[in-house]
Amino acid sequence: MSPRPGRSEGGSHRSAQHEGYSMTHDPNCIFCKIIAGQIPSKKVYEDEDILAFHDIHPWAPVHILLIPKLHIASMAGLQPEHAALLGKMSLLAPRLMKELGVSNGFRTVINTGPDGGQEVYHLHMHAMGGPRPWLKG
Repeated sequence: MSPRPGRSEGGSHRSAQHEGYSMTHDPNCIFCKIIAGQIPSKKVYEDEDILAFHDIHPWAPVHILLIPKLHIASMAGLQPEHAALLGKMSLLAPRLMKELGVSNGFRTVINTGPDGGQEVYHLHMHAMGGPRPWLKG
């Protein structure tokens, strides 16, 4: 959703949650609002744990975001109980990229914290692919 992995249309979201604390839902989080259907998205995939949708400012011909439905502010907030969720996201990315026609490789990015370029404080994985050159990345 961004000119750069991590940026969202709603701008930066930094609350008390940005330190990595996880909770079910943050009513101020743009991605939680997308999950709740309060903000539209072009969905690629959805199940009980994960939502995937097209980035509104893609860097590559195919650029999707995979987000957990559980609000986890950043990768720094992951706990051992989140291992299966992150594994599920990691396994889902190649499947979705293949379904979207990406056949010659793709890139995944998880920005973490201010120095990592994270601007939306809800854990999310960018998956970007398609023929080069890309706008960025």
